[in-house]
Amino acid sequence: MTTRTMVFITASALVGFHCGDDNSTANSASVTGGSASGTTVTANTSTTASADSSTSGADSTGAVTERPPCANRNAERNVYWGDLHVHTAFSFDAWLHDVRTDPDLAYQFARGATIQLPPLDKDGVGTQSVALARPLDFAAVTDHAEFLAEVEACTVPGNPAYDSSLCTEYRTGSFGALAQFGLQLQSANPSRFPAVCGDDGIDCELVLRDVWQRTRDAAEAAYDQSDACEFTSFVGYEWSGATLISNLHRNVIFRNNIVPEAPISYYEAKLPSELWSQLDAQCNEGLEGCEVLAIPHNANWSNGNQFVANYPKGEDEAEAAALRARLEPLYEVFQHKGDSECSNGLSGVTAAPDEFCDFEKLRTPPFEDCGDGVGAGGMTASGCVSRLDFARGILLEGLTEAQRIGVNPYRVGLMASTDTHNGTPGLVTERQYVGHVGIQEAEAVGRLTGIVPAGARNNPGGLVAVWAEENTRDSLFDAMQRRETYGTSGPRISLRMFGGWDLPQGLCEQADLVSVGYADGVPMGGQLSAQPDGAGGPRFVVSALADPGAGDDPATPLQRVQIVKGWLDGAGERHIEVFDVAGGDNGASVDPLTCEPQGEGEQSLCGVWTDPGFDADQPSFYYARVLENPVCRWSARDCLALGKDAPAVCSDGSLPETIQERAWSSPIWY
Repeated sequence: MTTRTMVFITASALVGFHCGDDNSTANSASVTGGSASGTTVTANTSTTASADSSTSGADSTGAVTERPPCANRNAERNVYWGDLHVHTAFSFDAWLHDVRTDPDLAYQFARGATIQLPPLDKDGVGTQSVALARPLDFAAVTDHAEFLAEVEACTVPGNPAYDSSLCTEYRTGSFGALAQFGLQLQSANPSRFPAVCGDDGIDCELVLRDVWQRTRDAAEAAYDQSDACEFTSFVGYEWSGATLISNLHRNVIFRNNIVPEAPISYYEAKLPSELWSQLDAQCNEGLEGCEVLAIPHNANWSNGNQFVANYPKGEDEAEAAALRARLEPLYEVFQHKGDSECSNGLSGVTAAPDEFCDFEKLRTPPFEDCGDGVGAGGMTASGCVSRLDFARGILLEGLTEAQRIGVNPYRVGLMASTDTHNGTPGLVTERQYVGHVGIQEAEAVGRLTGIVPAGARNNPGGLVAVWAEENTRDSLFDAMQRRETYGTSGPRISLRMFGGWDLPQGLCEQADLVSVGYADGVPMGGQLSAQPDGAGGPRFVVSALADPGAGDDPATPLQRVQIVKGWLDGAGERHIEVFDVAGGDNGASVDPLTCEPQGEGEQSLCGVWTDPGFDADQPSFYYARVLENPVCRWSARDCLALGKDAPAVCSDGSLPETIQERAWSSPIWY
């Protein structure tokens, strides 16, 4: 391997991209919710669930505006589908790879428009057309806050920095230029490029604010504030710190368009704790009407650093943990760089092997176990792997911290998104995968061989689902704060979960499942009350409805519903156990020669489960996992299409031929 290639791998990894039918059963009716994408609204809308009013917005100046309530507002909450991790040509690692989709076009794509991706023609226009079979309900463009001004300086002719050697090299798509940008994000003391932001360059602060304003304007223009409520856009960005080449990234999402004048980047906040304190000071406390949350992602590349329990020196640990919990209510468990739910065999957790933990892993054993420590180099697939790199370990660590300091800093709900660098939010089907990084993945061989360090182990990414009263910023943001969310690896599986002490055993057969769930229990993301006198273990109901499919992507039946329990025993040891609560192994498979699915499955599954090993003295959490029947993975489709021209990776056994798509609910805590 040449030095040039090694530098490229390091730099690209630093920023997280790689150069690289009618369901008529009672429980089906209960799980469905109405949304802008056409999901059916429940017939019974009486409930004791909270119904937060959502009638305010903000114009591009930040002034609060009044809006009508949505026509399909539902007190029992509808499911809405979105993508909160989207990069466009404003991100340095997208434009350099010939992506010309700006935030306006990205929002148009999310709403159903066709856009053009690389390769570019002689006029700089994309030649590959893509569109969603089903538009999204909401999205956020989250370009890297770092280098927004620098990209503008290097790509707009006539400014003082345009002809600098760095900008000239950048416009050629040079790996060296990418390295210079990316390496800033692993430095403990990053500094702006003098040739671009120095005395002979541009006023980077002024240009940054201009680009940020255009990002805000694009979100505001895309937001449907009529009573149709067809689409909601959020103002957002990505904070891209990668100290020690370990992923620390967060997507920052604002409730409305009342936001600080400039994003807080790695240049201003070199630690996640600095990001939280500055967001709190500049937005929640310092700007009336401003509210913000941050969503960490890809802990699977963080060597334990993203969720290690350390606190700013001199600060009260409980207060610091409470700030983190308030600002980070969600965790991105899945995106195109892999699954971060679980990994078998890591130290510090007692659990039987879980066959479904092998799903979409970027790193496979053997690798070094971090144990109770942390490592470095995760974004280049190097260094140790930690239990804190996965949701189960993170959630268990939260229980441990709550016992130690009285506050759980990791009470995170689960969600998923894409991390697309093509400006294509929601483009998640295996059949339609065109990569995530412009020209580098514009054709099949490039997708299968040309992207490091993950290569063909990348995937189309996932979606976030939100249960909210209506498709507005306020209602969706409230739902994210209360963690009534779930993530999928791409399919639109409708999933509801409730927990309580006296939910009926026959709740799956009741048409009022949702009403009873809210009245007598708590939904996903909630916390159980203390165990009532005389009560047994908590009871949970999980109801799932298969994605009906759309366009060229057919429906895939469901296979099983599981509940994952995590708890601390009397000695503080961490445990995980997985329980099947509906469905099971149905023998479904895929014909490897044609990619055609084989076997039967279910259009809906519902189960009621009572924890048989509950101990009121042991803190615990419970979340649902729903699995579809297997389908052909995108890489297998590309390999079949290439035929005799397929690269070696298609036949060396390193890639799975099938994928079992799934959904993960946010936990319910005790």
